[in-house]
Amino acid sequence: MKHKMRLNPEPFEMMKSGRKTIELRLFDEKRRKISLYDCIEFTCTEPPYEKLCTDVIGLYRFDSFKELYVNLPLLKCGYTEETVSTAKPEDMDAYYSVEKQEKYGVLGIEIEAV
Repeated sequence: MKHKMRLNPEPFEMMKSGRKTIELRLFDEKRRKISLYDCIEFTCTEPPYEKLCTDVIGLYRFDSFKELYVNLPLLKCGYTEETVSTAKPEDMDAYYSVEKQEKYGVLGIEIEAV
């Protein structure tokens, strides 16, 4: 199955270069449809709206970003050597409300570019 997701420029470039291999999302209705070996087409949210096709090679389901941050390697989740020491689950509050995180849970989607 093919899925489509949008990414801001910085995480898009990190994913394109292979520095980010785990995408963090809510485990909402849309993400519940993702299975191993599915294809995800990421589109950059800013011009030139570049696309990146990836295969799902791992799915990691957690109740909260707090649990996810303890169990997944944050350097694969978009943090760098410079930012990983200050990484905290609350960083994800900028993207997803606490209420939605509690309602749906969260998902780490491990991908590889094709």
